[in-house]
Amino acid sequence: MIESDKNFEPDDNNTKISREKIKIQYIWYISCFLCIYIGSFLIPGIILLAFLIFLFIPNILLAPTLYSLWFELHSLITFILWPLVIIGCYIIHLVFLGLVTRWIWRLSEKISPTEDGIIPRNVNSKRLNMYHIRSFIIKYGKNAFSKGPFPWLSNWFFNSVGASIIGKGTVIEETTTADRNLEIGKDSYFGVNSVLTSHLVEGIFGNVNQFRIKIGDNVTAGGWNCFGPGTIINSDSYLLPSASGGKHFLIKGKSYYFGQPLKKIFKRNINDYLNISQEDLKKND
Repeated sequence: MIESDKNFEPDDNNTKISREKIKIQYIWYISCFLCIYIGSFLIPGIILLAFLIFLFIPNILLAPTLYSLWFELHSLITFILWPLVIIGCYIIHLVFLGLVTRWIWRLSEKISPTEDGIIPRNVNSKRLNMYHIRSFIIKYGKNAFSKGPFPWLSNWFFNSVGASIIGKGTVIEETTTADRNLEIGKDSYFGVNSVLTSHLVEGIFGNVNQFRIKIGDNVTAGGWNCFGPGTIINSDSYLLPSASGGKHFLIKGKSYYFGQPLKKIFKRNINDYLNISQEDLKKND
């Protein structure tokens, strides 16, 4: 929510400039976080606690002798099950994390659906409020999946929540964004520290530029590739490391690209990029 400050300060040209104050909705953020956190840990926490109370403590911690710990069947089975139960509870936690986040995400979409366009930040609106709330609620799940022991489940999380559409076989390494409003085809790869951001804030208190990023099939990006809102990358595009574009960038595909802003690679470009002269090529021949 944004509240307008009625105090104006003149600039050097004696024009009046309005300063906007952003009111952080702590109650919404705290409520969403507690709902996601408690909802994702409740069931696996109960399972783990029951295992500890009824099996692990009596059969392992209260075992009368070391011999019984290793050679009695119930103690041995409990000891073997212990790591499997921990892993199983963690996977259950991730599943419920996706389900609870999905429920909150869909609720926010009913209040104000995600749409392409410019969101003014000097006007209080449901669209602006939901933009900030959705930015917050997706972060916990994204970090839990991408930085956890099962990062390949990240695609399931984003598809299940409805934040993005990611095709089968697509891999997105750990990135700073790439968390929502993406449409990526099959068998694509984006290397580490690539930036795929469908939303940008233009200045400290500027408007929000929000447009879906669309990427085709079999797109390969080596890493450190940055693209802004509205970018379209067609199928069979191959981007060398650091090959980047700006907002509303169109890549026709079926070729190799490099540079900032990126461009197609031709024979002369390859020589310049690799710092190879014609004399070096002749020597190699």
